[in-house]
Amino acid sequence: MSRENTITLAHGAGGKAMRDLIDQVFVEGFGSPELAALEDQARFDLAALAANGDRLAMTTDSYVVDPLFFPGGDIGKLAVTGTVNDLAVGGARPLYLSCGMIIEEGLPVATLERVVASMKATADDAGVRIVTGDTKVVHKGAADKLFINTAGVGVIPAGIDIQAGNARPGDVVIVNGFIGDHGAAIVDARGELALETTIETDCQPLHGLVATMLDTCPGLRCLRDATRGGLASVLNEFAAASGVGIRIEHNAIPVRDEVRGICEILGLDPLHLANEGKLVAVVPAADADTVLAAMQAHPAGRHSTAIGQVETGQPGRVVLATGFGGDRVLDMLVGEQLPRIC
Repeated sequence: MSRENTITLAHGAGGKAMRDLIDQVFVEGFGSPELAALEDQARFDLAALAANGDRLAMTTDSYVVDPLFFPGGDIGKLAVTGTVNDLAVGGARPLYLSCGMIIEEGLPVATLERVVASMKATADDAGVRIVTGDTKVVHKGAADKLFINTAGVGVIPAGIDIQAGNARPGDVVIVNGFIGDHGAAIVDARGELALETTIETDCQPLHGLVATMLDTCPGLRCLRDATRGGLASVLNEFAAASGVGIRIEHNAIPVRDEVRGICEILGLDPLHLANEGKLVAVVPAADADTVLAAMQAHPAGRHSTAIGQVETGQPGRVVLATGFGGDRVLDMLVGEQLPRIC
């Protein structure tokens, strides 16, 4: 494999070329002992898992973002971060990831190595190991450069019960910073707009922030990372699952001027834009100030703010109080604002 500069169909055929690819790019790149064993599965000690909690959490997601590299991140960082965050917002401590790659024939090996290095760095930052995987190569034109699937396993500590259906009237809704950065960064990276400023993705692991929040308030009601569908979709999911109304204040929602500008040019709503490092929390009112202060003291939550509260209004309805003294219903995203965003 190292003697070739591009991926060929032989790298997915199960023979020597594929073994070389796995050894030289993935095993060396990810550096985990479980992967280096080259078994068809990763194996874990149950006692070690049980020491972290009393329930397993598992999730999976696939990543098809275009372009592969964008300001502040890339498909590899995104693949690790997205799965780590899906575990973390359930209260789980992320531990292990799998990695499945669908590679288009002709992809430069250097591109693949760059993505793997990014995944390794992000996994190290999140305290997880990539322990098993799969590689497929498809004919040129059958995919777009590189698609990645990651699945993750974590452990939920005893006493933690975070669910979308836990919101109660009077609870406070908090976000951990500016929304819409990731969606705007992808638009910027595609070069379709001649912008004078560069917008960076907010892609970041949130496990540390969630752990800080749980240390402060083990009774957190709801947590979810606001990825596709953005803030609006998460709020609607909470309202529907809990059978409550949610009211948020437009002027309280943090949006960068650059993101707001892109949305105005393209007719987009920042409340529907994807994020890759933002969570939405529903917190008991009595704990809201303490949780907010703890979040603001954490690097991933410096710009955290309370944006609204849970009400006894019409169940399943989210209302946005506008800056003009009126209200409007905030629905979930309908259709697709921006394809291939994550």
